[in-house]
Amino acid sequence: MNIIVVGIIACEIGFWVMLGGGLGARYLLRLKRLSSVLLLCVPLLDLLLLAFITWDLVVNGATADFAHGLGAVYLGFTVAFGHQIISRADGWFAHRFAGGPPPFKAPKSGPAQVRYEWEQWGKMLLCAVIATAVIGLIVWLVGDSSRTEALIGWIGRVWLVTGIWFVGWPVWVTLSGGGSDSGCADPDRRSAVDQQRG
Repeated sequence: MNIIVVGIIACEIGFWVMLGGGLGARYLLRLKRLSSVLLLCVPLLDLLLLAFITWDLVVNGATADFAHGLGAVYLGFTVAFGHQIISRADGWFAHRFAGGPPPFKAPKSGPAQVRYEWEQWGKMLLCAVIATAVIGLIVWLVGDSSRTEALIGWIGRVWLVTGIWFVGWPVWVTLSGGGSDSGCADPDRRSAVDQQRG
């Protein structure tokens, strides 16, 4: 198996282990300090993956392939959507084990849905920007276009997905008016993690 794919899988497993461990420590063991330490370790996984990809291409002299580009996009995704995933997992744990309010559910109609879809696309836009920046940085560090050609192709892919998302969700929902407002949960409601940080 490709060494970068192994790294991506390891980071994904590490993400859920750190997240589950951190929330378990907070709500099951009541160890808030340990919980904070574990949750703070989550972003470090992104830095480790970035360092691993850079090492493989710059130091190890590898030629970029599909996995290296996937790793860059994965980094963009975790930075852009990671906090949302953590907040929703925290909300579920708080509801299940600490008597918190019901977990957030994405609105299905009305102005709330329109706002939600634009917010989600904004995260995808951030993902595309980060992935492009990471790819650009690696290409510059390698300094050999013959070894980074596969990476450049990923820039087009991630922006194509961003464009399709833009038309298919926020624009479409906005033009259709989001249907009738059914009083769905407010997507701006903050979880316990956000409240502690606030």
